[in-house]
Amino acid sequence: MSISTTDIPEGGGGIQKVLQPGNRKTKINSIDLEPFPFIDDAQHVCLYMEGADLGEDFEGFFVNKEDESQGRYSGQVARVRANQYAYADGKTKSGIEVKRDTEILRFFKNLCKAIGPKALAWLDDQDGKFDTIQGIVEAFNADNVAEGAWFNCCLAGKEYANKSGYTNYDLYLPKFTKDGVPFENAEVDESSSRLVKYDETKHITKKKEAKEVEEFAGEKEKSATEEQPVTEETKGDFEL
Repeated sequence: MSISTTDIPEGGGGIQKVLQPGNRKTKINSIDLEPFPFIDDAQHVCLYMEGADLGEDFEGFFVNKEDESQGRYSGQVARVRANQYAYADGKTKSGIEVKRDTEILRFFKNLCKAIGPKALAWLDDQDGKFDTIQGIVEAFNADNVAEGAWFNCCLAGKEYANKSGYTNYDLYLPKFTKDGVPFENAEVDESSSRLVKYDETKHITKKKEAKEVEEFAGEKEKSATEEQPVTEETKGDFEL
């Protein structure tokens, strides 16, 4: 059979639907807690982030794959952990006691600072209202605290190979340090910015060797969970 060069199907490659490591502009659509099963009562704080609008030619994931009438995301999306490691009660190597909920609240305070004064006022107003940290998270989502806020952030990641042999990333935010912050309001002037500059040598961990490709791009649209598979460390990956 001869090869036709006129009946070639469109589609295939294009822009990835998932946010990649680097310095990115994003917003937070919601936040959730994810249990870490290997430490009692440990929790990951997971941010469901979306990047900037990529225009009409970009075909993002469906907002709700069970109800396609809700349309698609206009930007790349990802589940991003607030920390590389789960939050848990314990002690540092130097013997300092660490409380899970206190550290999670510390993260929320830094996030609210980046959003602005109204968000900080909201956080103060939650004092004494909830018995669990889950209550704070649910109220943050219900009250749309992050609505309209855009952030410049540094996305780090653990590299892994998906089922097709392609490289993907389990994303997380780097630590706050005296040298910089992992996110800040996108309106911060560049001259005043303290945002951590992405450095692959520092912000990509546990690289995997390339595997032989088992299937080709373009065969089907992958779900977000296929882009970030469930493993011991990524258990509970998001669905869009």
